[in-house]
Amino acid sequence: MIISNEILARIHRNGEEAYPEEGAGFLLGADGDARQVTEIFALPNSREDTARHNRYLITPEDYLKAELAAERLGLSLIGVFHSHPDHPNRPSEYDREWAQPFFSYIITSIEKGKAIESRSWRLMEDRSQFVEEKIQTL
Repeated sequence: MIISNEILARIHRNGEEAYPEEGAGFLLGADGDARQVTEIFALPNSREDTARHNRYLITPEDYLKAELAAERLGLSLIGVFHSHPDHPNRPSEYDREWAQPFFSYIITSIEKGKAIESRSWRLMEDRSQFVEEKIQTL
């Protein structure tokens, strides 16, 4: 996973602004030998108010808007980013149940409103577990 420091900083800001709720959005870019994020598409958290502190929801309409934005930019949807407020940046069981094997998932730990660290994960094709994907910043 290759991503610029500027885009990673935007992901961190998204998580900080959403705090104490989870923030989320799509990763747009190119999927080749080295997956590269070149843009993000931030989304509102559509989950009900009482669950936003530890869950996010991407609606079908959100997905369509992101697909159209990627197409306009000549990019592909290659993953999702979201934050874990006051929680480690490892995927939860809930994350595994809702993930798609072909996407990358950047999870940012937000502690007391401040982004601490991001890690990227890919779900194995058999959906059994996530495998960490190294993030290379430019």
